[in-house]
Amino acid sequence: MDQPKPPANTNTDTLGAKLPADVASNTNTLLPAGTRHQRPGALALIIGFGLVAVCLIGLFTSPNAAVGGAWCIAMMLVLIFLSVPVAISLSVPSVIGVYAISGVPASMNVLASAPFNAVSDWTMSVLPMFIFMGMLLTQSGLSGKIYRVADHWFSWLPGGIGIGTTFAGAGLSAVTGSTIGMTYALGRAGIPEMLKAGYDRRMAVGTIMVAGMTGNLIPPSILMVIYAGIASVPVGPALMAGALPGILLAVCFAAFIFALGVIAPGLVGRTRTTRNAGTPSNAATTDPTPARPLTTWRDRFTSLGSVWGFAIILIVLFGGMFSGIFTPTEAGAAAALCSVLLCLWEKRGETPWRKVAESAMDTVAATSAIFFIMIGATMLTSLLAITGLAPILTGFITSLGLSTMGFLLVLIVLYIVMGMFFDTLSMMLLTIPILLPTLETMGVSALWFGVFVVLLGEFAMVTPPVGIIPYIVHSIVKNPDVNLGHTVTLRDIFISLLWFLPVVLIFLVLMVTVPGMTEWLPDLIERTSGGMSG
Repeated sequence: MDQPKPPANTNTDTLGAKLPADVASNTNTLLPAGTRHQRPGALALIIGFGLVAVCLIGLFTSPNAAVGGAWCIAMMLVLIFLSVPVAISLSVPSVIGVYAISGVPASMNVLASAPFNAVSDWTMSVLPMFIFMGMLLTQSGLSGKIYRVADHWFSWLPGGIGIGTTFAGAGLSAVTGSTIGMTYALGRAGIPEMLKAGYDRRMAVGTIMVAGMTGNLIPPSILMVIYAGIASVPVGPALMAGALPGILLAVCFAAFIFALGVIAPGLVGRTRTTRNAGTPSNAATTDPTPARPLTTWRDRFTSLGSVWGFAIILIVLFGGMFSGIFTPTEAGAAAALCSVLLCLWEKRGETPWRKVAESAMDTVAATSAIFFIMIGATMLTSLLAITGLAPILTGFITSLGLSTMGFLLVLIVLYIVMGMFFDTLSMMLLTIPILLPTLETMGVSALWFGVFVVLLGEFAMVTPPVGIIPYIVHSIVKNPDVNLGHTVTLRDIFISLLWFLPVVLIFLVLMVTVPGMTEWLPDLIERTSGGMSG
């Protein structure tokens, strides 16, 4: 039976990824960032632009600045739903709003100052360095090597292949900055390996879908760098704030898989006779897939040699910041240089300089897209300052009498709902400028909130029915080389998410109750190195 296609407003990856043709129909490539993977139809366009016209009329007939600002926010939401690139969706309504409320001089001032103010901060130079590093590591073929190492070291545990896949996914998405790209690469490699080992098909696809959720928290996290720019917090502490929660969440997933392996060993291929409802015969079978070769301790230690370059880069990146030798910006540049050398070495004899040049061009494209989005966010901030919407919202929330805990729990619900319609970066850009004054009033740490919103954005990318990751995995498992004769339906994929997503919800509640987990590592580095602002 044919499965329904995802809705038009399904999320896309923040930076996107250049994917092979069989998933190209499910997502956009690198530019423009924040664009939906499926364009709206003619009727949706007519309705959408009609709503834009209504917003414009409301703006120019508003009785006061606050109401005019609300109409501008509504216009931004409509444009984003119409798949207009986020940079345009933010900047155009902001400039029009400033013009309608304060006239030509104010709007000209915003146009003249916002581009420079948004991207001229020296700490933002770490962004292209991290993107360049990720592009180079992908070009050097490190993805498959990281997976093989994780597989060798954890495959002996109950659910060990899934545990190895979880840690490999965290490492790969942290390196590449692309959850979609990591999902594709890891899905092609990991799903057949788990099926060969007798894993239940739902266990195999569920593990792949959640494996990359932690990557945009663990440094070098591009989204955390962007958050630092929007929220005006130091880049170094913002990067380190996500490290411990990201690692802990990966450990939680691994522990969950291990527990399932102990409680229900059939799910992870630990029984000789299994029921594989997804096989073509839909009948009980014995040993339906070939056994995987045993991994020796010699194999495990030998596999580490294939990722020696990655280990050096981690030492340069984290060792340099911990020791105080490098600021985060300098550490990013040093790690990018190491990545260039690694790519040249790994691809020697295969036109290595061409790989470096391709990585450089992709970096320019991705960095430009992000900078345009940040310019739009700066224009939105100017609009909020002129209209006074931010203090009005802060006063309204304060008047509700919510405790800090209640406020944060409401935010979890709000972001989960928003995440069903917006990608991570869109949510950050639309809400951070508005909520920051309220966060200060409630005593919520800006560092904590950055980790919180990035994790919720990743959560939204796998949330049915509009998260894009389930549909990408569904596309991958249609390939006979991946499914190995098993039929994996969209229903199977959604069921697998019902197993894994409660782990994320519990972790979010843990973040609310123990907010100090985000600031422990930045404080430690601050004491050790004496500062890491740049």
